[in-house]
Amino acid sequence: MTARIGLIVNPVAGMGGKFALKGSDDRALVEEARTRGAVPVAPARAVEALRALVAEAGDVELLTYPGDMGETEARAAQLEPVVLGSISSFTTAADTRAAAASMAERGVGLLCFAGGDGTAVDILEAIGGRVPVLGIPAGVKMHSAVFALNPRSAGELALRFVRGDVRRFVDAEVMDVDEEALRAGAVSARLHGYLRIPAARALVQSAKTRSGPSEEAAQAGIAGYFADAMLEEGTWMIGPGTTTRRIMEALGLEKTVLGVDVVRGGGLLARDADEQTLLELAAAGDARILVTPIGGQGFVFGRGNQQLSASVIERVGPENVVVVATEAKIAALGGRPLLVDTGDACVDATLAGYARVVTGHNREIVYRIAS
Repeated sequence: MTARIGLIVNPVAGMGGKFALKGSDDRALVEEARTRGAVPVAPARAVEALRALVAEAGDVELLTYPGDMGETEARAAQLEPVVLGSISSFTTAADTRAAAASMAERGVGLLCFAGGDGTAVDILEAIGGRVPVLGIPAGVKMHSAVFALNPRSAGELALRFVRGDVRRFVDAEVMDVDEEALRAGAVSARLHGYLRIPAARALVQSAKTRSGPSEEAAQAGIAGYFADAMLEEGTWMIGPGTTTRRIMEALGLEKTVLGVDVVRGGGLLARDADEQTLLELAAAGDARILVTPIGGQGFVFGRGNQQLSASVIERVGPENVVVVATEAKIAALGGRPLLVDTGDACVDATLAGYARVVTGHNREIVYRIAS
């Protein structure tokens, strides 16, 4: 029996990540990213996921939209799609909603989309829970629980659906952060609703959770440890998170919301740095990266900190990556590994394995990182 799958690609999703632009909902900022050399992220990640379907191409009817909204990516993956509708030269949220509604009307059994939280919200508004969906992670913000762990996981799960091995679906949160408020320094996250996704815990990310009051003492211990000794030497690139914010506060510095700040000798060297700035600062040869995983999801790289790109990690050296997390945050993973999704399989592989995680003042554990 032929499986009918829908594909929607938001071609501008993720473009602002390396440039510290916090998202791609604002057309003017997308154009700014282009002028600074940004290249599309979502199309290549969609192709990577789609390649898993080639083995069963004869049993797949792939419905998509023209050009970079899916047609180009499908053909690049050696699939022959059914192309619906029309699009403008600059795709918009309205195009995404129209595509989702059109595919739902044609009875797709699974709607795959490449984008971020904003794309997930558009699809929710267009079709609600009428059709199961699966997100191919390609945005800057991906707090929602509708995304696969990475494009390979999305492809594997789509292939299972084609083969009839997906028999259960679950409701997953659709979250999004107001980008304008975020750029002004405030996090305004909102639950928009729920979409149904295939039940496959090992292949999809969990919902993001926030640090609770019980973690404050542990965060303070970590902050004191780093402020007293660890940050005295070298250049430190400090990623986003409540734990890293506490470290900056212990130094008397303000932390950029969902940004990467750079400190040296206890002083601020760069605020809200983009990838190019980080590469230049790493050239000195004494740089280190300090990151904390996203609560509930466990991502260390690839979710909201794309400025710390594969190129930056390579230049700094994976051995100079320091992970901090409270014991409560690690326990909440229930034994699941920490995760990396930089978009570069080779860099991900160098980060994978067992790593030391600082969990308190002079306290460390060894925990697994997977790609």
